[in-house]
Amino acid sequence: QVRLVESGGGLFQPGGSLTLSCAASGIRIGRDAVGWYRQAPGKQRELVAVTDGGTVYGDSVKGRFVIATGTSENTWSLQTHSLKPEDTAVYYCYGKRCIIERCYEHWGQGTQVTVSS
Repeated sequence: QVRLVESGGGLFQPGGSLTLSCAASGIRIGRDAVGWYRQAPGKQRELVAVTDGGTVYGDSVKGRFVIATGTSENTWSLQTHSLKPEDTAVYYCYGKRCIIERCYEHWGQGTQVTVSS
């Protein structure tokens, strides 16, 4: 059974930094795709970063956010810099596990990030 739990959200100043962490069970980091999505009020959920060996970043966070795996067992993090008010959203931990020819997506419960002065 897969379980993903985010931590690190809160209220942050524009221009600041934060690190979100995802603690996972049932996901094989290095073999399964893992990453982050976010959803702002009134908007669709969007890609932040996903890695499965190669890494893809959403256009709005390129150069400011970095996904890191391997910092500790069964966790990955999202390191953010130069925060903007438009980064305000619920951030979701994501994992995709493929077994034979079927893939299953899993999500955390989300953590609120608010960027405001």
